[in-house]
Amino acid sequence: MAMKHTFYLICFDIVKDRTRYRCAKQLLNYGKRVQKSVFECILNDAQFLELKRKLDQIIDQETDSLRYYILCKSCAENVLVTGIGYYTQFEDLIII
Repeated sequence: MAMKHTFYLICFDIVKDRTRYRCAKQLLNYGKRVQKSVFECILNDAQFLELKRKLDQIIDQETDSLRYYILCKSCAENVLVTGIGYYTQFEDLIII
């Protein structure tokens, strides 16, 4: 049986350049950058918790913000892109 994955849209608003760079570097290990502070990630539960833990250790909880939007497969497949960009490919993943 295939492992279940979830589609996450992860956005950040981070004050310091160094912190922003470190968060982006971590996010690139788990997904794709679709805008400067927006990433699309297809993760299982363990990967999501690991990523969230890493990011929580990097950001300043008083000045920075991370947002995790969970999209169902149907919602994710209906993302519209205007201008430059690409669509995340789902291939054979089971997305809940």
